[in-house]
Amino acid sequence: MKNLYLIKKLLFLVLMGLMIAGFAFSRSSPDTPAAYQQEIKEWRAKRIAGLKSENGWLNLAGLFWLKPGKNSFGSAPGNDLVFPQGKSAGMIGHLILENGQVRAEIAPGAEVWRGELRVEKLVLFAPDQEETVVLRHQSLRWFIIKRGDAYAVRLRDLESPLLRSFKGIATYPASLKWKVVARLEPATNGKKIPILDVLGQVSQQESPGTLAFSLKSKEYRLDAVESGDELFILFADQTNKKQTYPMGRFLYADKPGPDGTTVLDFNKATNPPCAFTDFATCPLPPKQNSLAIAVTAGEKRFGDH
Repeated sequence: MKNLYLIKKLLFLVLMGLMIAGFAFSRSSPDTPAAYQQEIKEWRAKRIAGLKSENGWLNLAGLFWLKPGKNSFGSAPGNDLVFPQGKSAGMIGHLILENGQVRAEIAPGAEVWRGELRVEKLVLFAPDQEETVVLRHQSLRWFIIKRGDAYAVRLRDLESPLLRSFKGIATYPASLKWKVVARLEPATNGKKIPILDVLGQVSQQESPGTLAFSLKSKEYRLDAVESGDELFILFADQTNKKQTYPMGRFLYADKPGPDGTTVLDFNKATNPPCAFTDFATCPLPPKQNSLAIAVTAGEKRFGDH
């Protein structure tokens, strides 16, 4: 009898241990609703922090296209590039565009810095340059971007009014039904996708292939492009008419594993930068990436851009 009692007690303790372990797993597993909601909450907080950071999209204050030769810049109306009033010296200097290179020549008395070094003259952009050179003057920061054969100054204002007024982005409730497994159908012969941007320029982007997945028992397909260690997907859907950004949204995914699959989490679909500012140069979804379904997941429309 004593042995039977000990066996029952041991079985009871084992059962309780398994129940506790199961409870702990249900609390920590990323596939449970509670854990997933927390994951999305943390992801969205990181997304907002990125938008509000010095390198985010909320502080853009200008996009100025350079003409060949000298371009004067500053807040005075007579400059070729007129910076926001009250934010800089009237005449900061010149930006010289020659042979695909942009040089900065700063006017005497205008304090412009690169990091902790005061600038008088320097190469701001060159074809073989790997590092983005950022200059600062008061609350302004600027650097050079190239789009096609054109060059522009991208200007940031760390005291941007939008930074102060920004209250976040409306989103759909997170749901696991919008987190789906996708199978990559690899491209052959160096497939490239023509991507149109808001400037009307078309660039040929290398594509690793097409992602095939199911939503509500129907199969859909999206072409992906490379973005560093991730896949970048530009997509449109039926919510773009009223609820989300009219031109479509962005989505990133891990590159497929050995089994050729990855996960598309539409709860992490975001507005493109053009939703926040007129000074971005956003790519648009290719025609084949327009989904015949309302993807009620991810970020909703922001502002009137």
